[in-house]
Amino acid sequence: MANEISNLAPQKLWQNFAALNAVPRGSKKEERVIAFIKDFGEGLGLETLVDEVGNVIMKKPASPGMAGRQVVALQSHLDMVHQKNADTDFDFDTEGIRMYVEGDWVKAEGTTLGADNGIGVAAIMTLLASKDIAHPPLEALFTIDEETGMTGAKGLQGGLLAAKVMLNLDTEDDDELTIGCAGGIDVTAAGSYAEDDLAGDFAAFSVHLTGLTGGHSGMDIHLGRANANKLLNRFLYDLAKEVQVRVHSIDGGGLRNAIPREAKAAISVPAATTEALQRAVSKFNQVLRVEYGTTDPEAKLTARASTANDKVLPAAFQAQLLAAIYACPNGIYRMSPDIPGLVQTSNNVARVLVQAGQYEVSCLTRSSVDSEKADEANAIRAAFETLGATVTEAGSYPGWTPRPEAGIVKIMQQLYKELHGAEAHVSAVHAGLECGILGTNYPDMEMISFGPNIRGAHSPDEKVQISSVQKFWKFLLATLEKTP
Repeated sequence: MANEISNLAPQKLWQNFAALNAVPRGSKKEERVIAFIKDFGEGLGLETLVDEVGNVIMKKPASPGMAGRQVVALQSHLDMVHQKNADTDFDFDTEGIRMYVEGDWVKAEGTTLGADNGIGVAAIMTLLASKDIAHPPLEALFTIDEETGMTGAKGLQGGLLAAKVMLNLDTEDDDELTIGCAGGIDVTAAGSYAEDDLAGDFAAFSVHLTGLTGGHSGMDIHLGRANANKLLNRFLYDLAKEVQVRVHSIDGGGLRNAIPREAKAAISVPAATTEALQRAVSKFNQVLRVEYGTTDPEAKLTARASTANDKVLPAAFQAQLLAAIYACPNGIYRMSPDIPGLVQTSNNVARVLVQAGQYEVSCLTRSSVDSEKADEANAIRAAFETLGATVTEAGSYPGWTPRPEAGIVKIMQQLYKELHGAEAHVSAVHAGLECGILGTNYPDMEMISFGPNIRGAHSPDEKVQISSVQKFWKFLLATLEKTP
């Protein structure tokens, strides 16, 4: 498989991507990839620095004849989202990504691929190693922990970069030039409860919602895909109206920036009502087909007999918790009134964990308007404080204000039209890009983000289009050649 990937064009880029994907690089576990990229720079004889938070910076002089050009920074993040299908046997801490080619796409075997943002990293590596590509003086910035807090971008100190232009290689549509993005904040509701003993003639079941499409909680939130946490909670809330359901535990979702694809609950119902439970499951599967047949055609709810457990949530608390999760906003909160088609504010109910007397609900709220981001966070707070939950807000990061008049935007718009005979789509995105944060210490730096077609980012369906990588690479080289 590795040979298959490494023989794709542009060959050096794909070889670097394969080498990168052989290194485990989950967010907050970047020690090995930091060492890998540092060794890469030092092996090329380039000035290489690892800053105090773990970002790696390299500097490469201009190619012959371009020493008088302005310095250009190239930026991508080293970490990747670690997600896998439930039936995939894979250890992200020790294994490299298993890739394969299918038609015009590169995919991974049951896991995320890491094209987000590995293709950007590989492109920068290829430029740094090149001996025959025309380019101005370059500064390469490889940040850490973009996916779970952007702590690398937040920790980057001013004065380390001299560039006046930054090319962020982290956009997922090859006809887009991104010049703005949403900010975000992590909102977490947590607390404890005293477990009750379950008494009586009850039958235990494992209720499992699987097969959802998932995706990026910013880039894909407008697609109306199902959220496993919200749907499983909906089922339990409705089931409690029909039978005496007692909840032992709930476990759904994973990373804040991924739309939850699976969720499960351990429950018990009176033994005499097991048929009613299965009828409710069948009814809910019909609801899934009607409501989500287009976006999540493989969604399926099952209830299978399981080992009995004598500890359950107190009945009153259970009702309050299910109601709070039901009330918690999820999905689009408001569309932009100024930019057609742009989600302005949203929330992702990313993780629900209820077990052994503890509960935690983790959300990621995004908005390009800070006051609306705070309003959405307040809505989540209001839903859970009725439980007595402790609601915390952390990891807030700013949005990136668009500057359509910037020189690099004009240059790349014109180049795209010359190369492809069509207008590039210049827009802002409802996702967290590092440009907004980096701009706090480099306010005069012009920034723009672009990249190849990547689909299914943050899910095991992630794939990157081979022909689009070729298009992106050609566009990147042309841009470097044209920078003043």
